[in-house]
Amino acid sequence: MGLPTLLRHGTPEQIERYHRPAFTSTELWCQLFSEPGSGSDLAGLSTRAVRDGDGWRVTGQKVWTSLGHLAQIGMLLARTDPDAPKHRGITFFLIDMTQAAVEVRPLRQLTGDAEFNEVFLTDAWVPDSARIGAVDDGWNVARTTLANERVTLSGAGGGIPRVGGRAVDELIAGARSTGAWEDPLLRDDVVRRYVEGEVIRFANLRARRLRAAGQPGPEGSMMKLAQALYNRRLQRTAMRVLGDAGTAWDPADPRGGDPAHGLLRAQANTIEGGTSNVLRNVVGERVLGLPREPGPAPDTPWSALPRNG
Repeated sequence: MGLPTLLRHGTPEQIERYHRPAFTSTELWCQLFSEPGSGSDLAGLSTRAVRDGDGWRVTGQKVWTSLGHLAQIGMLLARTDPDAPKHRGITFFLIDMTQAAVEVRPLRQLTGDAEFNEVFLTDAWVPDSARIGAVDDGWNVARTTLANERVTLSGAGGGIPRVGGRAVDELIAGARSTGAWEDPLLRDDVVRRYVEGEVIRFANLRARRLRAAGQPGPEGSMMKLAQALYNRRLQRTAMRVLGDAGTAWDPADPRGGDPAHGLLRAQANTIEGGTSNVLRNVVGERVLGLPREPGPAPDTPWSALPRNG
């Protein structure tokens, strides 16, 4: 998600500085986009970046930052002009996550893991050389990141025909070995998951070719929406096949621990990377040509918009 953004919008000097360390995982990146006060309205973000000499001072809070506790570089969206319309007063930065002014706190999930975090920025420093794109044009840069994120979460061309780490073929084999395959309703459920997985896989192959040809389009949003809903159905099917054994919570037990974890983790799929309702709006407006949802006029200054908190 980060490297396509860098290659499309970064300067030669920025590409030279960041590309190889990111590509080799010498530097891990995270995404500082979502905020607790703006919910799914990403462009309503309130984290501020203020000019300070040859750089910027950033203050605000981000949330649902995947692997923020491990990252050295954060892709940061911050508001640089509060009097501009919300989409036109945002700037995109790459911020050093290791500085003392950046505090990362883990968020414990339903699974017991803490892969997401909340991040507090208190007068954090970003040199202007780490600004990607023009000042106040960060939304245009972020759209590249978001489009690639949705393609990635949709399966990035390969689909995700897996249940708690198992391929769907193995799920079918498991159903046959346990006798669950003889139940016509359960067999129908398993076959439906197989067919859905194949449809998503082939659709992702098409999206992958379009992505390779340039800027990814709304196909990523469509397939991310489909994949998220599919994975929840897939996890529930796995639990039906396993029966009581599927409820066991033992990561060392390949029959029980993995599907139970997968079922719980799948609930996040319809939220992360753009909620399913937001993606439905994207598909409706950009693919079907439906009118935008009612709201404030697009040229309303961000400072005049109602906000939470």
